[in-house]
Amino acid sequence: MAMKRVGRTTYPQLPPAPDDYPTFPDTSTWPVVFPALPPVPEGGPRRPPQHTSKASAPQIPADQVPRHVAIVMDGNGRWATQRGLNRTEGHKMGEAVLIDITCGAIEVGIKHLTVYAFSTENWKRSTEEVRFLMGFNREVVRRRRENLDAMGVRMRWVGSRPRMWRSVIKEFEIAENMTLDNHVITVNYCVNYGGRTEIVEAAKDIAREAADRRLDPHRITEAMFARHLHRSDLPDVDLFIRTSGEQRASNFMLWQAAYAEYVFQDKLWPDYDRRDLWDACEEYVNRNRRFGRA
Repeated sequence: MAMKRVGRTTYPQLPPAPDDYPTFPDTSTWPVVFPALPPVPEGGPRRPPQHTSKASAPQIPADQVPRHVAIVMDGNGRWATQRGLNRTEGHKMGEAVLIDITCGAIEVGIKHLTVYAFSTENWKRSTEEVRFLMGFNREVVRRRRENLDAMGVRMRWVGSRPRMWRSVIKEFEIAENMTLDNHVITVNYCVNYGGRTEIVEAAKDIAREAADRRLDPHRITEAMFARHLHRSDLPDVDLFIRTSGEQRASNFMLWQAAYAEYVFQDKLWPDYDRRDLWDACEEYVNRNRRFGRA
């Protein structure tokens, strides 16, 4: 059952799709083609395509679905190397996975999805791979924003401006303005992002305000500090997922994930799909979250 908004429809959780509804992804071509979606009779965002397996999202009670899911999309390079391919081929295959995961997040009722696309440490990679990743992020945003907008996705960039390609920032600005009024889900793309860098930049902002006597250092609180992070309205992470079997945070969402539940999954990112996301959500539901209470 959909919840109504003025001029929009948002879905806390979608029922199974009709059997003849479009599917995604067909990875026989690259870039993977996004299917035409039937319009909604009353207008508003269109239902995302169902997975090619036609699997349905688990029916998790709305108040138990993780509100904010953060994902370290790991394993693209290893996936390509295992097949004797250039590492960039793994990144290409990961694009369709990102769109598929977004569709699955909508189906299960997740409201915020944050993905680690390029870290501040990734500048240490080869010049060839860095150039590819920056250009690739720019093209993915340009190529997919209309598809995501049609489904009611709000797109945002999270990261630091120093060293960030201006052409990438421009494409994100276009996407953010295009999708500003969407409410089905917010997808945050972390490009040139580092958790420590984010905290340091917030501390610098606070220090400048204190030096200008616009802020009393003795009145600094956690809430005040959070307002100086890259996206002050980003809620705390409930579920933190990392693919490829690695079990570390890698400087991702350090402040926001302080009380997150961590789920590490063995699949390399190009082999991942929305069903794996749903498995992680079901594991999250079965955790006992106490937040320091007995």
